[in-house]
Amino acid sequence: MGLNDQTRRQEWWRHAVTYQIYPRSFADGNGDGVGDLPGITSRLPYLRDLGVDAIWLSPFYTSPQRDHGYDVADYRDIDPLFGTLSDADDMIERAHELGLKVIVDLVPNHTSSEHEWFRAALAAGPGSPERDRYVFRDAGPDGSLPNNWMSVFGGPAWTQAPAGPGEKEQYYLHLFDSSQPDLNWRNPEVGDMFVEVLRFWLDRGVDGFRVDVAHGLFKEEGLRDQVVEAGRTASSDARDAADVPMVERTLRDEPMWDQPEVHDVYRRWHEVLAKYDGDRMFVAEAWTQTPESMAAYVRPDEFSQAFNFAWLLASWSAEEFAEVVRGTMEAVGLVGGSPTWVLSNHDVVRHVTRYGGGALGLARAKAATLTMLALPGSAYLYQGEELGLPEVDVAAEHKQDPLFIRTGEGGRDGCRVPIPWSGAAAPYGFGPGGEQPWIPQPDDWAPVTVEAETGDADSTLEFYRAALAARRTFATSAGDDVELLELGADVVAFRRGPVTAVLNCGTEPVALPAGSVFLASGPVGDTLPPDTAAWLR
Repeated sequence: MGLNDQTRRQEWWRHAVTYQIYPRSFADGNGDGVGDLPGITSRLPYLRDLGVDAIWLSPFYTSPQRDHGYDVADYRDIDPLFGTLSDADDMIERAHELGLKVIVDLVPNHTSSEHEWFRAALAAGPGSPERDRYVFRDAGPDGSLPNNWMSVFGGPAWTQAPAGPGEKEQYYLHLFDSSQPDLNWRNPEVGDMFVEVLRFWLDRGVDGFRVDVAHGLFKEEGLRDQVVEAGRTASSDARDAADVPMVERTLRDEPMWDQPEVHDVYRRWHEVLAKYDGDRMFVAEAWTQTPESMAAYVRPDEFSQAFNFAWLLASWSAEEFAEVVRGTMEAVGLVGGSPTWVLSNHDVVRHVTRYGGGALGLARAKAATLTMLALPGSAYLYQGEELGLPEVDVAAEHKQDPLFIRTGEGGRDGCRVPIPWSGAAAPYGFGPGGEQPWIPQPDDWAPVTVEAETGDADSTLEFYRAALAARRTFATSAGDDVELLELGADVVAFRRGPVTAVLNCGTEPVALPAGSVFLASGPVGDTLPPDTAAWLR
């Protein structure tokens, strides 16, 4: 299997390893317990030495922080929590000095309820041009909701707007928190505003954008009720269909997601990026239902890439991993796209924990990472995974995720705990202060700080450094053809150019194919142990 010849071009992003920074949890420069842009800038040499090619920052824009920055009040300014526009300029400049590209988050599906547009919409009342920038609908004659759609964060996706004397009773749509009203992308003002936002950040030197909820934006025009499969609820369908994956996905009725009109938006954005030099790019966070629908986002005149969540969603199974590789390569090949691979991000349980936790989970996490890094295309790493960090069981009183606040269940705080840099106790060098950061760190993290793992040949950090260094020797030269090998039901193996990758998902050692092992996720002898991966040439 292979990719079209179009993908043989050498844009930097096609084979890059990108490191996701969750700004409030990466590095604190001023001691207030929350990470910020100066803190990030101070730690950029660490990322250069780790061996990544680019950084992607979750939102740092002006925001009331109801959803930790994904509720944007001003797309062209920095929230004081994180610093200033000057700090952003300094960070971009320093990253480029170190050879790192910079990707920033863009949130076009919704704004904050504190955005000047939404405040104006509430003040203007029903039928106004200001309200037409968002999705407002009249209540039913009995005061009922406009439809049965549910919020990803729990509860109805509609909230009643304040009504003045004699005004019609209206609701506004929010597929996420009630503080995140959905924009009406059928209004041309919305598209024009985001083109200006793109230009603002491109002019400041960013190299690309990660587009949040890229499969959202447009909804079916009639806003009909969602047809929900028997035995499920609209709420569970909402949770599974957005950026909070909970279960393996199946085809569902989704009138609020992945509508064909979204592709016109991205064709326009593609034209904007093409006017800038330096191979500017953008990557879609698109939770689509099939590899084919994902690939539609990476046609030559749309996104550069789309996140491929199939690798993340696969269980610890050679059969599932092999099917993800096969399906992904075939799908992106149809449109000349470039594949992406990811195992963790700020919305999901860290993969050390997903794979069983403890020593078993860590072994599997390293093995899955090594296998992923051998594949063609680009890989996305989430901060702290290079330290082998597990999901943290955050106490309820410290949880701040709106998913938990709205439902009293779950939440994503456990993967967002600030990462440890040094020392034997919290805040582990996270910032100059001596107190716990915004989410408390565990008291047993001294062995997994950057300081403790640096120079330890058996540490996860040194494993990542070695893997990324080795990957650089073949990432752009091994080609994009992948040949899956049959080495047994519990083994996923493939050959890519001179490199063969083998992953043992079973419980017994397996024979290795011909070749010499030049990197492995654990000790390897004549055979490959369970829960271990190896690269051979």
